[in-house]
Amino acid sequence: MGKIGIMGGTFDPPHIGHLAAAEEVRYRLGLDKILWIPAGIPPHKRDIQVTPPEHRLQMVRLAIEGNNLFELSDIEVKRPEVSYTVHTLETLKQLNPNDSLFFLLGTDEFSSLYRWYMPNKIVYLANLAVMKRAGMGPDIAKVESELPCIKNRYFLVDVPHIPISSTELRDRVRKGEPIRYLVPDKVMEYIYYHKLYVGCSNGGAL
Repeated sequence: MGKIGIMGGTFDPPHIGHLAAAEEVRYRLGLDKILWIPAGIPPHKRDIQVTPPEHRLQMVRLAIEGNNLFELSDIEVKRPEVSYTVHTLETLKQLNPNDSLFFLLGTDEFSSLYRWYMPNKIVYLANLAVMKRAGMGPDIAKVESELPCIKNRYFLVDVPHIPISSTELRDRVRKGEPIRYLVPDKVMEYIYYHKLYVGCSNGGAL
């Protein structure tokens, strides 16, 4: 039986904060690998312009290159309909019936999980690896009162605090500001080569 981490997101673009957090969770929870799953059509961002999936897939591929415990999955971008976490977890459980799944999410997502589509099923299918900054955890009592089944199904993991966001990175590219050392070099080169985010607003996907 293995332990598989699930790192989902729009990754528009992926940055060093994503990488550092995922690696810390992998190490702290003793995960055998982490699957990186770029979102196809995020349910909460249907009205927001998102970079085409082929670019986001390639950027994640370049970002995780060299770490043999990180793997890329296109399971969500291949799905023609909206990507709900519960459907992704159902598919992954069918593909890995003997493995334990650990779904990585931030404290804000953890605190609002009860509003997600079929949250009870999410908790049934996967443990929750909650990525938090030291001293800034969620209101556990409130979370457990909103979603009682979550008890004993989550792990709080302190991750490095790197104050950078994909929104900020897109804005920096648009303004001609440097992004070196905020994203892996190959991701930076890919963004510049394909002229991504040029002329974009600072809205969009994280």
